[in-house]
Amino acid sequence: MNDILPGDSEVWQSVERTARELFGRFGYAEVRTPVVEDTGLFVRSVGEETDIVGKEMYTFEDKGGRSLSLRPEGTAPAARAYIEHSISNQEPLTRWFYMGPMFRYERMKTGRYRQFHQIGAEAYGSKEPAQDVEVMDVVVQFLRKLGLTEVSLNVNSLGDDQCRPVYQKRLVEHLSGHASELCADCQKRLERNPLRVLDCKNERCQQIANAAPNILESLCEPCRVHFDEVQRKLKALDIAFVVNPRIMRGLDYYTRTTFEFIASHPVLGTASTVGGGGRYDKLVKSLGGPDVPAVGIGLGLDRLCLLLKESGQRFSQPADLFIAVADEGSADAAFVLASKLRHEGLRVEFDTRGGSLKSQMKRADKTGARFSLVMGQQERESGQAQLKPMAGGDPLPVALEHVARTVREALSRASTPQAS
Repeated sequence: MNDILPGDSEVWQSVERTARELFGRFGYAEVRTPVVEDTGLFVRSVGEETDIVGKEMYTFEDKGGRSLSLRPEGTAPAARAYIEHSISNQEPLTRWFYMGPMFRYERMKTGRYRQFHQIGAEAYGSKEPAQDVEVMDVVVQFLRKLGLTEVSLNVNSLGDDQCRPVYQKRLVEHLSGHASELCADCQKRLERNPLRVLDCKNERCQQIANAAPNILESLCEPCRVHFDEVQRKLKALDIAFVVNPRIMRGLDYYTRTTFEFIASHPVLGTASTVGGGGRYDKLVKSLGGPDVPAVGIGLGLDRLCLLLKESGQRFSQPADLFIAVADEGSADAAFVLASKLRHEGLRVEFDTRGGSLKSQMKRADKTGARFSLVMGQQERESGQAQLKPMAGGDPLPVALEHVARTVREALSRASTPQAS
């Protein structure tokens, strides 16, 4: 678990602002669920045989003897809230998004922490391929708006209760011929949940999985039609994608469409997946709710921010003005002016420690402020001061009562391209 300090937090804030604005365009409203849920929620939804439930959840017993867990992912809590508040009776099509910390005790790697953060979206009530594609579209537009263009979309279909058992039988036949070569975890998965072998990161297990039958060859007609329509609509939106039959996802609740967004950047190393999701039409009903289809996506905020830090973009916003004090008798006047200008909307830096004018101006340079203003006895008595551009240039005379307006006008001129 790690701290996010100033310098990094501005990157996070930018991503979060962009997410709220972009998901809002698509009609997704924000939902906030507790970080602690009943352990049974994740056992029923994520799957008892998954690594998340078996090895990675932070689970504890509270003073009432109840088994509780820190949420390892966001879909199950959102589905629980959807059921608990009878949302299906209020609106037939529901679109939610969320962002916040998740918790898993898993092996550390670049961009993966035991407290990690996700941005997610869930859409309830539509079984149509268009809803699958809309979820992918919102992420594509989100990534583009962030300036992350080197991310590819991989799509697959896991089939449904009709065709998946057929594929699972073929898969078991293939894996059984290599059982002794599988890692210890995959030997257990072969007996309990063989699809999990396809998601293993062990090199030999991956080699065996790559030679396994293709799940797309086992799809029933309805699932094939659904997946074909997903691809057609992606093409209609001019969204580039790769059909990847090895995309499985690590949770039990997925059916039909599944997808991942994979980044090609050395900063992430082997942890190149920045987001993934899919359709989970049976989850809400399995948790005791109505028979409502759904599709969702989860994005790793930690990894997105790592990529953005490497992009060279600037996220911190410099102060508009630094106010320095020339003499001890002007400290209160400068302090009051700083408060007034902040109230008027300027970003103002003021060193409450005082000190020499030279040390204050060094502080002004360090903050990256666009302008500085020195408050002394002359400025107090005349009501006039000099606005100094910190990047160089002639000082601007300014009345103290008009500082905010003068700074804004100067910033506007600086940002407006000059005609040649």
